[in-house]
Amino acid sequence: MLLPYPIRVFPNPHAGVPGTVVLPLGGFRRAKAEIAGWDGYAPTPLRDLPEWAARVGVAAIRMKDEAPRFGLGSFKALGGAYAVANLLGDALARQNVAPAATSADLVSGRYRSATEKLTVTCATDGNHGRSVAWGASRFHCRCVIFVHETVNRARVDAIAAFGAEVRRVPGTYDDAVRAAAEQAATEGWMVASDTSWPGYTEVPRDIMQGYRIVADEAADQWTGPAPTHVFVQAGVGGMAAAVSVHMRQRFRPSPQLVVVEPDRAACLLASAENRIATAIGGDLDTVMAGLACGEPSLLAWEELGRSSHAFVAIPDAAAIETVHLLAERGIEAGESGVAGLAACCLTAADPDARRILGLGPESRVLVFNTEGRTGG
Repeated sequence: MLLPYPIRVFPNPHAGVPGTVVLPLGGFRRAKAEIAGWDGYAPTPLRDLPEWAARVGVAAIRMKDEAPRFGLGSFKALGGAYAVANLLGDALARQNVAPAATSADLVSGRYRSATEKLTVTCATDGNHGRSVAWGASRFHCRCVIFVHETVNRARVDAIAAFGAEVRRVPGTYDDAVRAAAEQAATEGWMVASDTSWPGYTEVPRDIMQGYRIVADEAADQWTGPAPTHVFVQAGVGGMAAAVSVHMRQRFRPSPQLVVVEPDRAACLLASAENRIATAIGGDLDTVMAGLACGEPSLLAWEELGRSSHAFVAIPDAAAIETVHLLAERGIEAGESGVAGLAACCLTAADPDARRILGLGPESRVLVFNTEGRTGG
């Protein structure tokens, strides 16, 4: 299986503490009803990995594989495009063009003369920007995407292929987030960010509600005794928080949630250690580019700070090896996409981590491949 790479494991001392409802169920139902009606929607597969489970000494490992999602290769398709549809619908209502435009209306071009005058923007390390650009193309509005200086050409080209303008800015993903917000405020653009901060929460909340579909499908597809552990990777934490909320809603007792980050960009682990949302510095240089974030999302931290059983940081080499091992079995994945599976294997092989996480021969683990092959 994997080589014995060094990992950091931090058990959350606040796990189980009550808190506010971050993602109300009604919002998820609206997102699911909308997205399930889109052309091309289909549940992605839940893959059983019995060989992996046997080698690490657990009863089962099953991987929700998001590589086929809408042909975009990432779960992000469920969030960014949905946010674009909501933003455009709200804008058309404010302009008295249409009181309740649906995504079907937008796709048809019924209000194209109005939507073509509107611009959506966001920052991205690749996948979220691709989803927003795809949504803007489908719904007929202008799109400007900000990327930081280390985002590779393949990811930029995939965004531009949907007609978006891509602007590269110095610094990290977090610098690109600020650049997008500042330019939007100047130009009157709409921000479709998947991270939240004080005063900006509703759009990220919609995006996270879309992400819950991944967990909902996985729960529907799961057979036999419920999962005991869920390993889910995090950048700013939106996907992890969405999974957390939905696992708690679908399973009783809820599985132990383990949040996984690159060891060079572990802002949620740092937040847990400091007991407050914490931004970390540095260049955040990791091959897990989709997770290279130094500042947690406010909404995500409100959920994960109290619901996560533990936080785990893994090195790049573990993700790279996991990508290759899956490829040998015909499963395409990117380095960010395999972080949860890599962490499951590494912690199960480490006696102290195994004890902290309560992993044993009866454990049933759910992981997520959040992206397909990244193209470089």
